[in-house]
Amino acid sequence: MGLTAGAWAEQQVVAVRDDPAGRLALMQRCYYGPYGHAPRHLPYRRAAASAMRWQLKRGVLQPPFNHRPGSPWWRAVNERVLRDGCEAVALSGDLPGPASSRTAEYWLAFALEPTARAWWRAHNGSIVAGYVEHRGLAESETAPERFFMNVVLCRVLYAHALVAAPRLSLGWLRPLAPILGDPRLGMTGIFFQLSRVLPDEYPLRDTVEFYLGAEQGLGRLLDYGVIVPRLQHLYEWSAGELEAPDLLACIHEGALTYAWSIDDRDVWQAPPSLALQAARRLLPPQQDASSWG
Repeated sequence: MGLTAGAWAEQQVVAVRDDPAGRLALMQRCYYGPYGHAPRHLPYRRAAASAMRWQLKRGVLQPPFNHRPGSPWWRAVNERVLRDGCEAVALSGDLPGPASSRTAEYWLAFALEPTARAWWRAHNGSIVAGYVEHRGLAESETAPERFFMNVVLCRVLYAHALVAAPRLSLGWLRPLAPILGDPRLGMTGIFFQLSRVLPDEYPLRDTVEFYLGAEQGLGRLLDYGVIVPRLQHLYEWSAGELEAPDLLACIHEGALTYAWSIDDRDVWQAPPSLALQAARRLLPPQQDASSWG
C-alpha cells in the first residue's frame, strides 16, 4: 500500500517541527496547491502568514533545545493547522485518502472551492481542534499567556462570523462585515496580532492587568465594545458552524474559560468608558439566532 495523504502530511510537519522558518515556508507552499499553481488560493495566504509571522516574532515556535525555548502549546496548535493543510494539498493531488479528520475535510473543501467562508471554516476548525486537544498544555502556561489564548480564539471566531454570520457579528452594519472579515484583505491582521499589546518575547513576564493597561485604541474597542457582548452567541454559533461541540467548554455564561477559571471572569469586564459605551449602543448584539446570517 502506498503513502496516504495523512502520512505524507505528517512527514512534512515532522521535517519542520524544530525549524520555525521552515514552518512558515511549509504553510506558504500549501497555498500553491499540489502542482505549484493555484492563483485562486494564493491570496488567502496573506492572513495565514500574518498569524504565523506574529508567532515567529514572539518566539513561541522555537524548539525546546533553543536557548529561549518556545511554547509547547503554541507549537502543538500550529502543527495542527499545518498538518490539516498539508493533508488537503495531498488529497487534492495524487495521494489517496480518506481524510484523517473532519478539519482536514474542511481544508479539502477550501482547496476544491476557495471562498472566504470556506477558508475561515478550515482555519478555525483546525485552531479549535488544536485548542481542545492541547488544553492540558495550555494549563501549564502563565496567566497572561492563557488570557491571550482566549483573546486570540475569540477574535478569530469573530472574524469568521463577519463573513458567515454578518448580523451576529456587526448588527445593522452587516453589509460591511464580509469585507472586514475577508482573509484576502489587510483588515484581518488585527484579529491575529496583539503586537501593540504584547512584547516580542515568550514567556510573558508581567501580570494580566499590566497588559490590559497597555491595550488601547481599536483593539480594546473591538474586544470589549464589540466582541465581548456577543461572546456567548458567538461561541454557540461557532460550535455549530465548525461541528465542534467541545468549543462550548471554553465559555461559561459569557465569560471565556479556556484554561481560565470562571472565578477570574472579571478580566472580561472592561472599566466603563465613553467609547466602549458608545460602541455597545451603536452595535448591540442580535438576540435572535435565526437572523444571524
